[in-house]
Amino acid sequence: MSSINLIDAFQDFKEAENIDRPTMMKVVEDVFKTLLRKKYVSDENFDVIVNAEKGDLEIIRRRMIVEDGQVEDPLAQVAYSDAVKIEPDFEVGEELYEPIDLFDFGRRAILAAKQTLASRISDLKKNVLAKKYGDRVGDIISAEVYQVWKKEILLLDEEGNELILPKSEQIPQDYFKKGETTRAVVKKVDMKNNSPVIILSRTSPEFLAKLLEIEVPEIFDGLIVIKKIVRDPGERAKVAVESYDDRIDPVGACVGMKGSRIHGIVRELKNENIDVINWTSNIQLLIQRSLTPAKITSMELDNEGKHANVYLKPDQVSLAIGRRGVNIKLACELTGYELDVYRDKEGDEVDEFDIDLEEFSDEIETWIIDELKRVGCDTGRSVLNLTPEELERRTDLEKETIADIRRILKEEFEKE
Repeated sequence: MSSINLIDAFQDFKEAENIDRPTMMKVVEDVFKTLLRKKYVSDENFDVIVNAEKGDLEIIRRRMIVEDGQVEDPLAQVAYSDAVKIEPDFEVGEELYEPIDLFDFGRRAILAAKQTLASRISDLKKNVLAKKYGDRVGDIISAEVYQVWKKEILLLDEEGNELILPKSEQIPQDYFKKGETTRAVVKKVDMKNNSPVIILSRTSPEFLAKLLEIEVPEIFDGLIVIKKIVRDPGERAKVAVESYDDRIDPVGACVGMKGSRIHGIVRELKNENIDVINWTSNIQLLIQRSLTPAKITSMELDNEGKHANVYLKPDQVSLAIGRRGVNIKLACELTGYELDVYRDKEGDEVDEFDIDLEEFSDEIETWIIDELKRVGCDTGRSVLNLTPEELERRTDLEKETIADIRRILKEEFEKE
């Protein structure tokens, strides 16, 4: 009995570690059953036996022994006189198991089978790769720079898979050398000519989000959540964060002691300035914080038109706009409002920035706000301008409640 050695083909399977053994056996069986159908029309009475360890393959033909002259289906039956030529002890009614010499198929058919097998293996590898990285979209990975081209960079992961970092997904200040390791986030998996193309990115907000998750344990643990990130890669980024634990300062946790946590990320992003701000549903406060490092003096808000006119002192206007307008552009993206910056007229006295009490509805209960409005306090500063004793005398609020309200209002104004 001759057998075809498939060690080389099996070796390809073994190199693709994610292809499991049952899948491998099924592919080999399918390939050779196709071969059988071409030669015998049907493969129903054939067993394909694969020894994956040795790389050997064997095909066994099964036929029922019948009386001479009663063979109705030559594929499923064999005459008694023919059966005893193979083994004298056979009797009518028994099954004859006969190995098929693979070289009977012909050299051309065998080569075609090997080519088909190699093709199926290749397709399986592609599917495994596409699924692997399809499941990792949004994850950060490290890869080695293999080739630097004008429009893109070719990288290799630890398994030698090819990854692409297009020029459009690179930070403008990025400079790559062959052999060095770089980090990026998996952006998407495209199919090109039936082959997966893994696209990486260093400019997407997800890349910054993952870097923060690595550096800030509180984000990884879910105690701090990143509400929104906007970026001008290599120039500036704004990150709005919120804490689910009142004991944790989300901005302080992200920045770290003396900026220890944020500095590593800034270096990775080629000195991109990162503004970390507290997220709030108070749109006035959010706009004010989003224009960091500029300080606002007053604001006109149009919630229906998603528009705000922001007024600043002359020396703050350039800070609000930022270099090439980056700061105000990112503030617009972060808040979802169209922001127009105006210079306060010199010599005019500018009213101190104030906040409507309704904007604190997420921190102060509605009935308390209504009670303060009843005595004529409808803004944060109008409350703080009254002493605790006066508030206690004029309202039905308890001393502890008044202290909490004043603390909340003071903290918000101190942040600004």
